Amino acid sequence: MTGDQADIVARIKSVLPPWFGSVRDLVDALIQGLANASAFAYALYQYAVLQTRIKTATEGWLDMIAADFFGTALMRSANQSDASFRARIIINLFRERATRNAITRVLTDLTGRAPIIIEPQRPADTGAYGAPNCGYGVAGAYGSMLLPFQAFVQAYRPASSGIPYIAGYGSPPGGYSAPSRAAYATLSQSTGAVTDADLYAAVDSVKPVGTIVWMNIRS
Repeated sequence: MTGDQADIVARIKSVLPPWFGSVRDLVDALIQGLANASAFAYALYQYAVLQTRIKTATEGWLDMIAADFFGTALMRSANQSDASFRARIIINLFRERATRNAITRVLTDLTGRAPIIIEPQRPADTGAYGAPNCGYGVAGAYGSMLLPFQAFVQAYRPASSGIPYIAGYGSPPGGYSAPSRAAYATLSQSTGAVTDADLYAAVDSVKPVGTIVWMNIRS
């Protein structure tokens, strides 16, 4: 492979004068040492090149990129892979902001469930007298001209995937003194967890400046 020790040894030998063959063992040892150091330097160079772009950065360098752009607002989740974290960084770099749709999209991305958004001064949400999009107990919401630049958001928690391979409490696979997949567990073992704080922070990161968004979160 280009740049590895064997490749560099072959490159060095290809330019040696013919009479070096008389001391082959000594020359081979010297070449192998030079090639080893050169291969390490080349591998380090290749690694450094990868870290200069978001799409190829790895490990802690990806965390540094996230910190440069977002500070502590976007951090790697526990045990999150580079590929998954990179996707989150790219999504947030180009995420729509300062619109109603931005709130819908960020909550849907986080939870897989679209929120309900009501702006009290928006007839499309509240309906109007004689309009076909409202009906008491059927459609529309109460509007108010006293709530400018405000919105009410009904967000939903994601459907948790729970703890893989562990039976739920009271389910047939689990039982004392019986072969099972039951085990004592903690909430930290639950996968795919998105906290309520994450939802509040997500909306705050995309809502228009100078507006108030009231949130209610349900399961």
